[in-house]
Amino acid sequence: MTTLAGRPPRPGQQPDAPPPGRPELHRPTQRVVEPPPQWRGSVLAPIAAGLATLCASTSLTGVVGEAGWLGYVTVAVVLVAATGLALRTIRTPTAVVGLAQLVVLLLLITGVFTGSGILGVIPGPAAFSEINGVLTAAFEQIRTGLPPVEATPPILCLVTIAIGLVAVLVDTLAVAASAPAATGLVLLCVYAVPASLADDMLPWWTFLLGAAAFAGLLAVDGNHRHRRWRNRDSGLGNAPAAASAPVAVVAVAVVLGLVAGTAITAVGTVGRLPGSGRSGAGAGSGGLGVNPFTSLRGMLDQGSTVDLFRVRGLGNDKRLLRAFTLDTYRPNRGWSLPDGPMPAGFPANQPLPAAPGDDGSGEARQIQIEPLNWVDVWMPVYGQLRGLQGVSQGWYYDPTSGAVFSERKQRIPAYVETASLAEPTKEELESASTRGGDIPASYSQITGVDPRVVSLAQDLAAGAATDFDRASAIWRYFSAENGFTYDTETAAATDSDALADFLLNGKRGFCEQFASAMAVMLRVLNIPSRVAVGFTSGYADGDSRMITSQDAHAWVEVYFHDLGWVSFDPTPRSDGRGYVPPYLQSGATSSGSSDSEEQDVPSVSTTRVAPTGVPETQGSAANPGGTQAAPAGSAPGWTGWTALVLVLIALALTAGAFFAIRKFRGRTASWLPLAAAGAWLVAVVLTAWLVHWVLALVLLLVAVAGMAPAVLREIQRRRRLTAITARRPGAADAAWAELMDECADRGIPIPPSDTVRAAAQKMAVQHNLDDAGKTDLRTVVTEVERSWYSPSQSTDADLATAFEGLRRSLQRNAPMSWRGRLFPRSVFRKR
Repeated sequence: MTTLAGRPPRPGQQPDAPPPGRPELHRPTQRVVEPPPQWRGSVLAPIAAGLATLCASTSLTGVVGEAGWLGYVTVAVVLVAATGLALRTIRTPTAVVGLAQLVVLLLLITGVFTGSGILGVIPGPAAFSEINGVLTAAFEQIRTGLPPVEATPPILCLVTIAIGLVAVLVDTLAVAASAPAATGLVLLCVYAVPASLADDMLPWWTFLLGAAAFAGLLAVDGNHRHRRWRNRDSGLGNAPAAASAPVAVVAVAVVLGLVAGTAITAVGTVGRLPGSGRSGAGAGSGGLGVNPFTSLRGMLDQGSTVDLFRVRGLGNDKRLLRAFTLDTYRPNRGWSLPDGPMPAGFPANQPLPAAPGDDGSGEARQIQIEPLNWVDVWMPVYGQLRGLQGVSQGWYYDPTSGAVFSERKQRIPAYVETASLAEPTKEELESASTRGGDIPASYSQITGVDPRVVSLAQDLAAGAATDFDRASAIWRYFSAENGFTYDTETAAATDSDALADFLLNGKRGFCEQFASAMAVMLRVLNIPSRVAVGFTSGYADGDSRMITSQDAHAWVEVYFHDLGWVSFDPTPRSDGRGYVPPYLQSGATSSGSSDSEEQDVPSVSTTRVAPTGVPETQGSAANPGGTQAAPAGSAPGWTGWTALVLVLIALALTAGAFFAIRKFRGRTASWLPLAAAGAWLVAVVLTAWLVHWVLALVLLLVAVAGMAPAVLREIQRRRRLTAITARRPGAADAAWAELMDECADRGIPIPPSDTVRAAAQKMAVQHNLDDAGKTDLRTVVTEVERSWYSPSQSTDADLATAFEGLRRSLQRNAPMSWRGRLFPRSVFRKR
């Protein structure tokens, strides 16, 4: 700007000329090369971090049912990213930013998952207590549920908190610490949790999404560190290969990981990758081999009913289908398989030894069992097994436990069982003894039983003459007449000993509690017993019977010498699914179950499968019609479709905005970014409304607060441009103030102590103005100085034209970042 004519400085400003002194040698002016903008100052940084968190969270599809939880997670991640971006714009310390993100997450949890927050979103003592209850319910559902668990409000709350905390950590590492590569370990942990819990292989696409998002995060970081950015060269030059290096590394790692996984290992706890050529992955319940009672409760608690087996050859004979048995009792922990490896067993595809108590003289029946959605290590069988057909190698039979098993979970093809379904009479059982036989002595051993339970068992069996009478007396105790209730929800604990609390206080539970309690009481009386886990008889479906996940059951088997293992089912069910054998019907009070095929009373479960195979939702006392009322905060039905349409519109506008900025350098279609942002905002608010109106309100308030700086800046800009165009008094001052704000918004503020000339020199050099821009800048500076020092108050007609040309030059040579557009620094700087 050496051609600018010298003019006296404005009062209060420093002169341009240096003080008198020794003359300096002339040195050619060098172009100042600014370093690339800092990573944490970019809008792309938190966007890339949030997208990586969202893509990693898709791995939860393996352990959480449906996909509604993704909306909650998306809102949490967006709030965390927006909070961090807004606070870093005003140079907030990193620790304060992280704390603010946690506070915003807490407000979200309070507003959505509690009803006692102050003003709906501010947590108080009551809200914290409610959150604690919700999380307790979530952990209980996880403890007792079978993956994938139903997306209940407690589960949604837990998932939102977990992924929200991950989002805070990833945002801090990737943006504040400028170490996006370090987030890889955090994101890997997100995958590790569902992979270790899911019965099936995690979907392949979740790994692809996560890898792509992480590669994008590294690529954006590479752009900031190595490539040309906003028309400013870094010290490393353009380095075109630098940005692609993270993408290439991640791509190669993903390919190698998938190939290795296909060749040598499995993803998740069960399945193999597609194309590996191994059996295993598949849908179904399964899971009974890992934690029997947890899986059992999970199948009863799950929202949908899954068909597991189709059985032919039973007719109307209602029998219990045994998967395996438990022989080891641990106080306050329940029954389990014995420690150590599985027994050697006999190959199941060869002739099998006789089961205890089966001399082979009774009638044999062939039963066809077709597994539909069953993936496990156990092959369920009926009665006393004599032989199996259609069984491949790798399956073994243990006559002691009565179980057929394999070494790994797998999908089982249809098989035919040859079994004896003969049942002893009451007279045979009364004359039989439980002592002797070939079973191990461990079936009679018991330790750690509360003295109150021992006393109760002895009192119930007092006066009984035979072991069968003693077992029958224990069985009859678990009846509705004695206060026992079948329910998948147990009563609140009031005693330190779980077994004594169930028998003496709560008396509410499902088959696990009843079978466990009866088996313990029998062993207290020195009667050999074990807990069997399997299924009830299901429902009739034409000439076959269909067994579903709702038929999962546990019962007790008692050993009688020369008769073998005899079933006792103490669970007082009233839904027609129980089975009372003849030896317990004659002269004995039923434990709450009838053998009548026509009895069909609704069960405690929320869903049961009718004989037609169509689920029927049962009503409740509060909702007898069986239909569930919509939540108070739910949105109208049109909201979802409107949100989807707005998302598509927003995508189109976003693509158009990027194309316009890249192609025309911002000279046209300036409304596109604003329209895209507005469409995204409305779509997100409508989506949040589908969850809860409080969430939509919170998002709207956050959006308004986030857009306020940009709106204020635009209002100020329009007011100044109007004054310049209309040649109003003070137009030159408005033009100069607008130029100073433009510089500040581009990250290069001009000190107020600089003269007009000094400021103009910095503007021309640091913003790389072209010749046309410099010419327009001279005109603007001349008019500004004339308005300050000339007595004439008129405004030159060329000011508006020159000022508009100068703005176009700035847009061409120093385009403003998204951060500068959304959070202009000129709004926050002191004036």
